Amino acid sequence: MPENSEGTMSKRNITITMSALLAAAAALTAAAPANALPAGGPLTDVRVATHFDLSAGQMPENITLLPDGTADVTFAASRQVAQITPRGVTRIMATLPAPANGGVNTPVLGFPLATGIVHTSDGTAYVLYATGTADLTGLWRLSPRKAPQRIAALPAGGLPNGLALDGHSGQLYITDSVPGTVWTVPVTGGTPTAWSTAPELASTGFLGANGAKVHGGALWVTNLDRGTLLRIPILSGNRAGAPQVRASGLVGIDDFAFTGRGDDVLAAVNGPNTVVHIHSDGTSSTVLDATDGLQNPTSVALRGDDVYVLSAAYTTATDPNLLRARLRGHG
Repeated sequence: MPENSEGTMSKRNITITMSALLAAAAALTAAAPANALPAGGPLTDVRVATHFDLSAGQMPENITLLPDGTADVTFAASRQVAQITPRGVTRIMATLPAPANGGVNTPVLGFPLATGIVHTSDGTAYVLYATGTADLTGLWRLSPRKAPQRIAALPAGGLPNGLALDGHSGQLYITDSVPGTVWTVPVTGGTPTAWSTAPELASTGFLGANGAKVHGGALWVTNLDRGTLLRIPILSGNRAGAPQVRASGLVGIDDFAFTGRGDDVLAAVNGPNTVVHIHSDGTSSTVLDATDGLQNPTSVALRGDDVYVLSAAYTTATDPNLLRARLRGHG
């Protein structure tokens, strides 16, 4: 795709991308959960803290939080990784190299995009990049004061999306939304191993396995098309157990975060434009919607009771942003 002098997508191509995503997501929007916002819900002090530049491709896709409250964020369409300070200032950390063909062969979406991100305690960030090309698609490492480096190649025909870190084993888990596969690779890089190809991970025509988190001895994964939250036990020898459906009926579910209270989850539901609270028993309720400023939410992160929600505006084409809120204590 043509680019401007700063290496980001042109406004014309942003519009084209938006149109394609709008068409692809129409079914997801139509399937929006009907539950209403509960009175006195779990979130307070809800406000949009940072606005991003849509014309520059700043569609925030995924987030990881540093100890001081700084957020490392991937901007999907600009192929960039940025830091958002606690005061809301945005600083670009890195721009991933553009594919020679502009990324037109990127599966499903047709444009190259930066997706999942995690970080380790030494400040190293790990980022997923999907381009539809064999030379760039995969897992990238961003070390302080060093150029981005690809440390694990992934199939060009896939769409690496969600990224989760097991801090105890040093293993990374990668969801591939096209074939419905979870890959695993150590933080040192190397050749990824197909960890799970369970049918519960497969798409039904758009995107399957999506968000990912390690929690309670298992890898938890969402399936966007099927609207499910899955728990996959991590067995001895880093083997995958059988997936268990822990929540359903949430078509469009993207990335998520555990609240720190059992298996309770806050999850972004992209097409329906909501954030839902999924309880440990699998029931769910809507806690944020468009009236709060959501614009196709993509991911959620928590630091204590501080809640961060990214909105990419993929189909609304209005005001990509970072929303902040507080999580009420359970009484």
